[in-house]
Amino acid sequence: MAQDNFSQVTEFILLGLSDTQELQLLFFTFFLLAYSMVLLGNLLIIVTVRTDPKLSSPMYFLLCNLSFIDICYTSVTIPRVLVALLSGHKAIAFEGCMAQLFFLHFVGSSEMFLLTVMAFDRYTAICRPLHYTAIMARGVCWALVAACWVGGFIHSIVQTVLMLQLPFCGPNTIHSYFCDVPPVIRLACTNTTLTEWLMASNSGLISLGCFLVLVTSYALILAKVRAHVSQGHRKALSTCASHVMAVTLLFMPCIFTYLRPAGTLPTSKYVCVIYTIFSPVMNPLIYTLRSSEMKESMWRLWKR
Repeated sequence: MAQDNFSQVTEFILLGLSDTQELQLLFFTFFLLAYSMVLLGNLLIIVTVRTDPKLSSPMYFLLCNLSFIDICYTSVTIPRVLVALLSGHKAIAFEGCMAQLFFLHFVGSSEMFLLTVMAFDRYTAICRPLHYTAIMARGVCWALVAACWVGGFIHSIVQTVLMLQLPFCGPNTIHSYFCDVPPVIRLACTNTTLTEWLMASNSGLISLGCFLVLVTSYALILAKVRAHVSQGHRKALSTCASHVMAVTLLFMPCIFTYLRPAGTLPTSKYVCVIYTIFSPVMNPLIYTLRSSEMKESMWRLWKR
């Protein structure tokens, strides 16, 4: 426990998805399969992109970074859940809880920013094809990815600092399987109205702002494709459709969870499963099955 925030709580109890003992094996199998799919699918994408010179376009460079982020994102929560389900030990230290909250928002917001950059990449490729190579040069891509990580760090450090200012002196039971702002802030022994609004304006507006930029980008792409129907534009539209699926899985639950003070409505821990589990699991499937180039490269890698 950190003494400088006057907290009397030294650990929190993560209740998980259910208290029913008979369901623990089922949940363990679910989380293990999901984590295995995330690791295998995203590692396959990274290896394929890195080993195939034909996948050197900015889109695949960004996709490779998205796969790395998804591995990091799930590794923040799922390994600890698996250990808790096996051992039955549901306690997490105060410092460990704050660290998990920090890295969850660090990697999660970096992914939101990266998805926005990927939408900009598709918009540039379709709506400004003659300038695409100059706009999305390799140096620019590296700078955009670095900006995503820096933005995620700034967002997360603000969230964590606000949490560390709160006193936790009473209940320590978290109705979730990981430490996040909404369930943890409800345990504070003080009036958290101002802090909740500050956090909602931070996390919620980032989620909503990125989502609106994404929707605008894909709306402009759709208008362009409808005006110039060709085989290349149909392929671009197919690629964008997969991006929209990935975006919806991540952003809609996050907007529902974070774009309001934590105490206004209870946040379902099953909603959290969508953006912490299903979204990272589906990303490799969405991006590979919708890309003929990626499937052909994976097949060549398999034959080698």
